[in-house]
Amino acid sequence: MSISVSSKSIELKNRVEAFMNEHVYGAEEVYTAHVENSGDRWSIPPIMEELKAKAKAEGLWNLFLAEFDQYGSGLTNLEYAPLSETMGRSMIGSEVFNCSAPDTGNMEVLARYGTEAQKQEWLLPLLEGEIRSAFAMTEPAVASSDATNIQTEIKRDGGDYVINGRKWWISGAPDPRCKIMIVMGKTDPDAPRHQQQSQILVPKDTPGVTIVRPMKVFGSDDAPHGHAEVLFENVRVPASNLIGEEGSGFAIAQGRLGPGRIHHCMRLIGCAQRSLELMCQRVENRVAFGKKLSEQGSVREDIAKSACEIEQARLLTLQAADKMDQGSYKDAKDIIAMIKIVAPNMAQTVIDRAMQAHGAMGLSQDTFMAEAFAYARTVRLADGPDQVHMNSLGKQLVRRYTE
Repeated sequence: MSISVSSKSIELKNRVEAFMNEHVYGAEEVYTAHVENSGDRWSIPPIMEELKAKAKAEGLWNLFLAEFDQYGSGLTNLEYAPLSETMGRSMIGSEVFNCSAPDTGNMEVLARYGTEAQKQEWLLPLLEGEIRSAFAMTEPAVASSDATNIQTEIKRDGGDYVINGRKWWISGAPDPRCKIMIVMGKTDPDAPRHQQQSQILVPKDTPGVTIVRPMKVFGSDDAPHGHAEVLFENVRVPASNLIGEEGSGFAIAQGRLGPGRIHHCMRLIGCAQRSLELMCQRVENRVAFGKKLSEQGSVREDIAKSACEIEQARLLTLQAADKMDQGSYKDAKDIIAMIKIVAPNMAQTVIDRAMQAHGAMGLSQDTFMAEAFAYARTVRLADGPDQVHMNSLGKQLVRRYTE
């Protein structure tokens, strides 16, 4: 199988890489220092808005929107993959180009399913990077890896819907720029299992919406973006805020999660690649037991294995992106499941080796690797746990090879 990306993709990837080298890597410490020392961990580091303005001025903006030429760059998923990998080399990289989750998925939902009024009010400000958003699906009371378990109630009341429920791990909700949430809940518990749920737009400042607390990942609150527990108590919004039709929530979620999953995999390949490069630089400049670490056989083995594993995941990601472009996301669900299983585990393993090569420094704030490791481990749960994807993939393969 031959996969090649277009000259447009290569040109944009080179421009993104140059921008990262010139602006983003040097801004990482400034960004972190603001979060740690400003006195308000949830205030936005000014350097981020400066970087976004520069990226937008250079036309490196909304590069992810496959299928929607009128909103984004018109790149296919395959063409976007090398760009997303390059952005993923920094934990702040994707946001700089307005290509970070959960906004990417929410913008795709609004572009595909939103009414013209919904697009005007929420999609356009998101495309401009003026606001941010959240996607509220996961709940503490049920196993949310099965989306049909969701219990939050979305009940019609005249010209409104009233929402009651508790969500958690709602990424981006604590961000002061977050103005809108897409909330998933049940509109008809008596309907067929996959038609009980709907998605609805809820402005964060709507009465009854309470940010209960930020959730911590390995002890970090991921400020100023964060992940929140959110309580919805008699939250009333206009019926016109419903996305699509009643009962279409599950189908919309599946369409949203396909691109979201592969975007995470693209970014994680960038995390792993940068970690490998840092590992090589570190071991070449450290001496232990009379010789460079780079001369130790076990270190060389770790480097070789890491390079092989990154390249395998990269090629599988490109193949998945290409298959998504050739048909529907449903047609590509088998290979999307494969890369969602492979890439986070690969990144976690490679980053762990790089951390080990750095000694205690690898666990500290002096490199990006500890945060990248937490990201890789998180993605093994986010957008569907490993076990769900393995179960689904195994079921598909048994059916394929026995029918």
